[in-house]
Amino acid sequence: MKPVRNVVLILLDSLNRHMLGCYGAHEFATPNIDRLAARSTRFTQHYVGSLPCMPARHDILCGSLDFLWRPWGSVEIWEDAITAHLRAAGVTSQLITDHPHLFETGGENYHVDFTAWDYQRGHEGDAWRTRPDPSWAGAPSFGRGHMPYDNSRGWFRGEADFPGPRTLAAGARWIGENAGHHSRFFLMIDEFDPHEPFDTPEPYASLYDKEWEGPHLIWPPYVVGGQARGVLTARQGAQIRASYGGKLTMIDNWLGRLLDALDAEALWDDTLVILCTDHGHYLGERDIWGKPGAPLYEPIARIPLLISAPGVKPGTSDALTTSVDLFATLAEVFGVTGVRQQIHGVSLLPLLRGEAVEVRSHVLAGVWGREVHLIRKGSKYIRAPAAANAPLSVYSNRWSTMPTHRLSRIEEMPLPDDRATLERMPGSPTPVLHQIWRAGDRIPFWASRRFSGPALYDLEADPGEETNLAGTEAEAKAALELARALQRIGAPETQFERLGLSPIPD
Repeated sequence: MKPVRNVVLILLDSLNRHMLGCYGAHEFATPNIDRLAARSTRFTQHYVGSLPCMPARHDILCGSLDFLWRPWGSVEIWEDAITAHLRAAGVTSQLITDHPHLFETGGENYHVDFTAWDYQRGHEGDAWRTRPDPSWAGAPSFGRGHMPYDNSRGWFRGEADFPGPRTLAAGARWIGENAGHHSRFFLMIDEFDPHEPFDTPEPYASLYDKEWEGPHLIWPPYVVGGQARGVLTARQGAQIRASYGGKLTMIDNWLGRLLDALDAEALWDDTLVILCTDHGHYLGERDIWGKPGAPLYEPIARIPLLISAPGVKPGTSDALTTSVDLFATLAEVFGVTGVRQQIHGVSLLPLLRGEAVEVRSHVLAGVWGREVHLIRKGSKYIRAPAAANAPLSVYSNRWSTMPTHRLSRIEEMPLPDDRATLERMPGSPTPVLHQIWRAGDRIPFWASRRFSGPALYDLEADPGEETNLAGTEAEAKAALELARALQRIGAPETQFERLGLSPIPD
């Protein structure tokens, strides 16, 4: 592996691994993602850590799992994003994004330590316009109600005006204008597509469903058992899936311009290029739609990771990896040391250099207040609450959670009360506000949905996760391994209690 001067990290939101050509899919066209894969190490066992959007970005930018301690929030006072270290080291960093959650309560300070940042307006929940263009008629929302996108959409006059194309075009311009002008740089392109709304101009809108008549279904419902419960028909489901495919192909097309810029500036010889995502998106697999309260089955949990490294021949890595490992990788590339917070990731450079074939034995993954998943090579253990989903802990000095545009902040996340205490995160001397909710308390909406019980799957013999091995001797072993993994990173005692696990004696 040659020395690395720069890193370009491309994060495409809700990118489904099982729909990409480079991972063996044929449903939708992704020629430019496949083009990048052809010069990359393609990771086949890469998994999510914390979900959804902002927790996943915390994993990547701060290097520590978020979901065991809080639902959704900003960079906390006891930790630093990788960009704070890069600034101190004199590395130029640039964020180019259309991701609205980065500029809302609960995500508003991830951008501040970049040397510069560029926000392309108008995607999904971005409060950009105060009134819609009267020519925009809207589209079925499956109960979402009015969204800020309804005010923004009509102002996009053509393909190049949509936020995704604008973001990738801005990335290509930045490379053309800045390559060779900085001794070292980190460029992060956080592109919200192919996240919903799955809204595209022609020819993409009809590309995969030419017979559809009427407004395209761009807003997927978030529901388990959507067709079985009559929320949508099989025909509507096919249209939603096709609309996702149209957006995937559109954003792939604009990714090509970014790759062209890397070609034009001859950056491949000294630049690490990473393409990743935060999570997948259910589009009818197991009759699940969107990202509802459900276990993290393979379509949402097993995600793509491509890394093009200078001097490394294209190939495949079957090593188990997860999102927090990207922080550790960036830290090694740029020589970052002295990180304040406890880090849960490991660098992937030994895999790229051929010095190792494995870097970790397991992955912990989940959504705060939901199931905790222990993923090992060939197996997945899903641990649901043992009884009532309590007690629930939040550790945070920045009290916030996901803005939903429907709920007040108190409804989203109840304020701490007189039971709150000051405690410390593992590895940090900084006091942290710790709130515990007990059974019967009002709790954040994340944790209020139903559970389906524990599950254990043999992913080698049962890749479709159809045969639940819970209740067997194998589950008892998996539960013990999960308890050890949680104890190793200092997970809150309340996690053990709500999951019905016992800490392992020293």
